Amino acid sequence: MTRRKRLMATLRGEPVDRPAVSFYEIDGSQDTENQDPFNIYNHPSWKPLIELARDKTDRIVTRGIPWKTGPIDPLAGLTELPDPLAGLTRTSTEYDSCGSRFTTVTLKTGSRLLTNRTRRDPDINTVWTLEHFLKDTEDVLAYLDRPAPPPSGTPDIQRILELERQLGEDGIIMIDTPDPLCMAADLFSMEQFTIVAMTESDLFHRLLKRFSGWMLPRTEAIARALPGRLWRIFGPEYASPPYLPPKLFYEYVVQYDKPMVDVIRKHGGFARIHSHGHLREILDHIAAIGCMGLDPIEPPPQGDVELKYVREKYGAQFVLFGNLEASDLENLETNEFAKKIDRAIREGTSGRGRGFVLMPSACPYGRVLSKRALANYERMTEMVEKL
Repeated sequence: MTRRKRLMATLRGEPVDRPAVSFYEIDGSQDTENQDPFNIYNHPSWKPLIELARDKTDRIVTRGIPWKTGPIDPLAGLTELPDPLAGLTRTSTEYDSCGSRFTTVTLKTGSRLLTNRTRRDPDINTVWTLEHFLKDTEDVLAYLDRPAPPPSGTPDIQRILELERQLGEDGIIMIDTPDPLCMAADLFSMEQFTIVAMTESDLFHRLLKRFSGWMLPRTEAIARALPGRLWRIFGPEYASPPYLPPKLFYEYVVQYDKPMVDVIRKHGGFARIHSHGHLREILDHIAAIGCMGLDPIEPPPQGDVELKYVREKYGAQFVLFGNLEASDLENLETNEFAKKIDRAIREGTSGRGRGFVLMPSACPYGRVLSKRALANYERMTEMVEKL
């Protein structure tokens, strides 16, 4: 089978010649030549891994879908703001002596000034939020008092179609999107989010409905323009134990994500829920969303459920993506990591079920990739190819 056919058969629950293998974020499309100081992949240590992902893995290339026109909610994680919102929002960027980049965004709403500040270091591929937009319920109310922009505009799908043409039979595109919970929770510090979500449920639902009203029509438009694709919906883990009880996972995730999944399925797409950490108490709720895939199904102690259990109880509905822990990939000797690979393959393909993709829970994010991590990635492809 070609890699594309293997992945599509896996998504449809059809027989395959061997389990698919994915390196998750490392999909072979990373740019090793771009000399941007914040591009960690231009370090020579990454090139063999990116070539391995391009040549040997079942490539799942993750992309968000850009939007052509229409009003944008200024706190929806986007930076290109049309008038009149642009006049109320200010962005400034500064660098320290180590080359770290600090970005500050301020939004004037009524008598309040909402501020977000982030930090990005050249040698670490992540962004830290130093200050969040919403600090208390008064900030939430001030933001909600702003009129919500009406859903409008169209998805720009040309880059996706061109990327699919370039991929050919080597893999597939995965459309990446947050859910309303992710968009809301990201506006708070984690401690403030849990307080508001636990004690101000009516207010938090107002915030979720605001983002859902903007996001659901957008999801519908993308699913219609790009039918039959794989999607990843991220954000549900914010409501997973121990952060929030299962009851609130149902309220804040199922009620808002199921309509997104429904429109994706209506247009022949495949929705995959991304949720790190504890799953056992919320697996029934995840199933109720109607998704066909789940990742990364982290093993204990990072998670609280074995892959075998998920396969037995939910394998008829879910394609399982996982469940190699990223810390094991970076730290275990290769012979020990091979035992983890073997167990994941056995449990992920045991009995009857929809399908399995061998995959780590994340990838290294430092500028220099260790030789041990590279060797462990290589072992993943070697063991799958032997099947």
